[in-house]
Amino acid sequence: MTFKNTASIRFARLGALVAVGALALTGCTVVANEPGMTPTSTEAAAATVAGDAVTVHDAWIKAVESGMTGAFGHLENTGTSDVTVVSVATAVSHMVELHETVETDTGEMKMREVEGGFTIPAGETLALEPGANHIMLMGIESPLVAGDVVTFTVTFSDDSTLEFEAPVKDYTGANESYDDLEHGDGDHEGMDH
Repeated sequence: MTFKNTASIRFARLGALVAVGALALTGCTVVANEPGMTPTSTEAAAATVAGDAVTVHDAWIKAVESGMTGAFGHLENTGTSDVTVVSVATAVSHMVELHETVETDTGEMKMREVEGGFTIPAGETLALEPGANHIMLMGIESPLVAGDVVTFTVTFSDDSTLEFEAPVKDYTGANESYDDLEHGDGDHEGMDH
């Protein structure tokens, strides 16, 4: 009889341990899925994908016969983390760079490639404008005329991408100098502008 009571007690204890374990697991699951619960900042940062957080507004390209031109617009970061544009590609140009326009010692405005890309702080918008930051298209062999539409693919530092379209427009402003353009490969000679 003592044997039966000891076995019953052990069985009861084992059952209680299983029940407590199951309850603990269930309790954790319920707490994690409760409405109104938000992920930690680490989880939120990991969940932010730059390609999903950025939207492009008012994009356009300056019309050109051949050679070089610029693409402009506004890149809005609606996410909660800073994002960095590291490259842009398009089928109409074999070489695309991210450029800024800087003033030289003589007061002349020159364009140069931006090392490390464009960083867009969380909740802010990066303006791409003639005479300032812009996307530089080089080696254009076919005319880009007003009314054409060009597709671009933006790549971010997290390897995510964003595709957008930009219409070609006639534009005569800014007139930056393309002579002695500072960029990655050091040679733009012979390109029309």
